[in-house]
Amino acid sequence: MRPYAFALALLLSGSLTDAAKNSVIQRKRPANAASPHKRSGKAPFKHSVLAATSGSDDNDVDLSSFHDLLYIANVTVGGTEYPLQLDTGSSDLWVKGASSPLPHSNQTSLTLNVTYGIGSTYGHISYATVEFANITVPNQAFIDASVANNPILSYGVNGIVGLGFTKLSSVDSALSGSGKSDGKSLLYNLFEDNPSEPNFIAFALQRTTDGGGDVEGSFSIGEYDEDYKDVANSPKIPTFPVSDPTRWTVLLDAFLVGSKSVSLTTTVADAPSDKAVVMLDSGTSYTYAPKEACDAMYSGVEGASYNSALGQWVVPCDAEVDVALQFGSSVYPIHPLDVTPISLSDQTMCVGSFVPQTVSVGAGQFDWLIGDNVMRSLYTVYDFGDFDNSGKMGDPYMQLLALVDPNKGSQEFHKVRGGTASSNITYNAQNVSSATGAASGSTVQLSDNLASTLDKLNSYIPAMLAVMALNALVILLLIVAGIVYLCRRRGGRARARRQPGRASPMPLQRTSSFGMPAVGEPHVYQPVSMALTEDTFVPPSPAFSKPGFGDNGLRAGDRPKSVA
Repeated sequence: MRPYAFALALLLSGSLTDAAKNSVIQRKRPANAASPHKRSGKAPFKHSVLAATSGSDDNDVDLSSFHDLLYIANVTVGGTEYPLQLDTGSSDLWVKGASSPLPHSNQTSLTLNVTYGIGSTYGHISYATVEFANITVPNQAFIDASVANNPILSYGVNGIVGLGFTKLSSVDSALSGSGKSDGKSLLYNLFEDNPSEPNFIAFALQRTTDGGGDVEGSFSIGEYDEDYKDVANSPKIPTFPVSDPTRWTVLLDAFLVGSKSVSLTTTVADAPSDKAVVMLDSGTSYTYAPKEACDAMYSGVEGASYNSALGQWVVPCDAEVDVALQFGSSVYPIHPLDVTPISLSDQTMCVGSFVPQTVSVGAGQFDWLIGDNVMRSLYTVYDFGDFDNSGKMGDPYMQLLALVDPNKGSQEFHKVRGGTASSNITYNAQNVSSATGAASGSTVQLSDNLASTLDKLNSYIPAMLAVMALNALVILLLIVAGIVYLCRRRGGRARARRQPGRASPMPLQRTSSFGMPAVGEPHVYQPVSMALTEDTFVPPSPAFSKPGFGDNGLRAGDRPKSVA
């Protein structure tokens, strides 16, 4: 059986606030003084108390971490403040207070049991006023947990706030089944109450290494961290499926290990066979990937071996493993310190944070479960899609900004682990094919007007070809008549000019059968007919509304479970 500490290593969390930037604080481990290590990306240092709101700024909420496993923020429910884990892999809010019902809440007769990958919670569905960073939802549905079995409770955490789509919410499904429509997720209600604000959340998680002090990251809703605002120019990575997804799943186009690319496969229906469907989950500490991918990472490392008891690779701590993920044409290096973290149970041993296991929760919906060990190398934006004038929400997407320079990451790795840093680390981006749901620079979309015009041109092409054929026949007849005329003239007696004189040169302009001017004449652009084929015409995508925020009931297998 795996150590309890490893079970905790499967968990992670983020933080929430609307149109306000929040601090992300990683704290040292409670037992041994741990030292925060600043990443290659920019992030100011800040000292703070776990789950304590900064007194200098009412909108500043501290997001704390236990050894890079749990990111915790304060949420006020019914007037009482609770430290909660925030999780993009689920969609429900649940709180385990000192007693049930919670103070200043309205408890219903409906009960609900939510099972996670690790642990479960049971309680009544209740309503209360929920506040976070000065944002208030007056009647938020949540689970008032009377029984909860989850490792996070051992760390002073009182529950979870799910940051996923309402489609995944067990609370909304249960209330919808009873004829109610007020069970939407906390994020949905925040966005609906502020339709003019951008509907995205953004994370910059930080890593702790040996030493002392605290290091600050960031979490925000509706605005970018100033240090990472360039993410606005990053490619938009559509979810898979593009419209109305259940989870934050996207297509991974390539997995790069050193100078090589590892082949990708998928078990998800309708996904491209040479890609993988991955979910980026802030509620998971490690990454769960197919065995072939993990073996390609660690099997070539001298001294590395697979530990069947742990279910992980064990790697020499001074062995640097360089990997990167490719989405579309963009490559995102992963910091080597996060690829082989120090074991929680044995400080002399390092383990592979890419775990060769499948995840039963959400089976058939994704191939990889990507957690903190990857997200610490990225500034991650989850965009739910903006409301249009009619109140409908557009398709969701993600944007990523790489925070790691691979050469600097190598220096930071060997400064902590010993050995000599690598240099000139490069990843060769793979040529990726265009597919539904995948970001690709080769994809071309035509506007409705242009598509209609091309359709009309396509219908006229047979008539145009007939006219061209008739013109060619007339030209051929004229050439034949000219040849006959010249032959007859040469057969007669040549006549001398009566008044010989100097011949003046005349401008000569050769023209082709397409009427294009010869060399030397100023070029004037003329339209050229386009041959329409099925592969050159891309029809516009249909419009969709409110992905993940509809009132559709869930199927039995859709209930959120922790994929940590």
